[in-house]
Amino acid sequence: MTRSAESEAAIAVVRRNTEEVQGKGNFAIFDEVFSEDFLDHTPQPNMVPDKEGVRGLYAGLRKAFPDFHAVIHWQTADGNLVTTFKTYYGTHKGTFLGIEPTGKTIQFETVDAMRVVDGKITEHWGVANLYSLVGQLGLQLQPKG
Repeated sequence: MTRSAESEAAIAVVRRNTEEVQGKGNFAIFDEVFSEDFLDHTPQPNMVPDKEGVRGLYAGLRKAFPDFHAVIHWQTADGNLVTTFKTYYGTHKGTFLGIEPTGKTIQFETVDAMRVVDGKITEHWGVANLYSLVGQLGLQLQPKG
């Protein structure tokens, strides 16, 4: 497989996860796109950094935002490492981070990198603008001091 073909295949796996699992809640394919030894190098607070942790995160987001989905702005890959910039959207209809449903529509940006080996996501690094998200839900964060 050439480097370009490897990158294209990796991008397809990451895009499938974003569109099908995260965006449509199709957990039937979750095991097809995540490896058993998946490791999240930047897990969200109170989440375990493994495959079951990311499954729980995705399920929790879909419960809190039933119409949760992403718009991918761009993706690039260096071999099997895919970087994606996207904006997530949803309507807050379930409890999220202890915040009761508000009915508000939200959006927040994310940049993440995922490594794909043998057609499955094995690693993740990411930065999400959760500060913006909690502000949209009405949580007022006060600086210390």
